[in-house]
Amino acid sequence: MAQQIKKAENTTATAPKLHLVKLCVGAEEVEDLTTWQTARAVERSRRGLDPRPRHTTRMFPRRADELLAGGSLYWVFRGVIRARQALVAIEPVTGEDGVSRHDLVLSPDVVLTEPCPRRPFQGWRYLAPKDAPADLSHRSLEKDAALPLSLREAVADYGVL
Repeated sequence: MAQQIKKAENTTATAPKLHLVKLCVGAEEVEDLTTWQTARAVERSRRGLDPRPRHTTRMFPRRADELLAGGSLYWVFRGVIRARQALVAIEPVTGEDGVSRHDLVLSPDVVLTEPCPRRPFQGWRYLAPKDAPADLSHRSLEKDAALPLSLREAVADYGVL
């Protein structure tokens, strides 16, 4: 059974219906993720492929329509949600091993979020918009820049940030 490519709707006037949250395995900081994605984009461009970042998963999200109505993939770094990327599409792919998978195609823009602690889990999980951390504004980035990351995360654990 072939699945169709799902593309995000134009949702500038509506709030997102659903998000995903995923551990960013192998990356300690947001900069690690952006460096890796940039290198992959260059590699994909050289091969004539779509350079947008993507995350490959075995499972097709059953709530794909809700995710693509303005949802994002929220990234967890060392137990804390720190960034998100808008979900652009969900595309079926077949691995070199012949196994069917799905690419979560993401916007290249990585948006920093308020630090939000998250317990360990496997795979990805749905995240309701009401539970998603707010984006960091430029003003809050300047204000928080004076605090070391470890202190910002500790303060966020207490719900102060």
